[in-house]
Amino acid sequence: MVSIMDIRNYISKKKKVIDKALDKHLPSSKTMPQALHKAMRYAVFPGGKRIRPILTLASFEACGGSNNSILPVACGIEFIHTYTLIHDDLPCMDNDDYRRGRLSCHKKSGEDIALLAGDALLTLAFQLFSEYGNAQIIKEVSRAIGSQGTIGGQVVDILATSDPIPQGYGAGKRPDTTRVRGRQGTKKELNYIASHKTGALFEAAVKTGGIFKGVGSKKINSLGNFGKNFGFTFQLIDDLMDGDGYVKTYGAERTRNMAGDSNGRAKKGLKVFGNRAARLVEISDLVLKRRS
Repeated sequence: MVSIMDIRNYISKKKKVIDKALDKHLPSSKTMPQALHKAMRYAVFPGGKRIRPILTLASFEACGGSNNSILPVACGIEFIHTYTLIHDDLPCMDNDDYRRGRLSCHKKSGEDIALLAGDALLTLAFQLFSEYGNAQIIKEVSRAIGSQGTIGGQVVDILATSDPIPQGYGAGKRPDTTRVRGRQGTKKELNYIASHKTGALFEAAVKTGGIFKGVGSKKINSLGNFGKNFGFTFQLIDDLMDGDGYVKTYGAERTRNMAGDSNGRAKKGLKVFGNRAARLVEISDLVLKRRS
């Protein structure tokens, strides 16, 4: 069994490899239009833990992969994650001025450039999938981030946690659709948001490693089960740290128990890979223990 120190070293090493590859695949900030490329790079770097692309690499290794041929595809996963963060921070969404301890992309570059930077990162991701991946990867990721994936989860998050203030059409005016945040979603809505806005991209990131390696449907489904439950655990721990979401609905103790159960379900499905899945197991355990 891999120790906590070993898995932290593994994550640190993979993060450095991924960051180098991200830098390679992003246009230079000196390339026209400079404002757009600067915004893209600002949003991608220095970045967070790179957990999604690391899961892609770890799942590839669990399936027998042993080189960095999958790196461009993993970069595509991270570009998509960054695009979702840029859009999520916009005033019309969650309206966050800060991301990872510094100004969010739209506060740094303006709403117009930030919006387009997110669009460009999403497009660049699919360019990488088409050049270095295959049609099945494109299909899997498209499903995960579409109207029944992360975008659908974002919509439910908006509608479940806010109330519109309609003011009618009078005198040729359009209705005011301003939404006031603060409402708590129902249990059904919370589950939908967790599985779609958060979980869908985790599931795709993990399955992509197996798809790239070309393993059979049984192993792909096992990876998908892991990714789905990993994403749920990740969301529950997030809510515990923020005192929000599931914590407001179920309380901290039950939420932590739910996270433990979800982590157990995630690891159970990896038995088909034997010891090769040790990295995925330890990453999952590390997420369960995280406090920041």
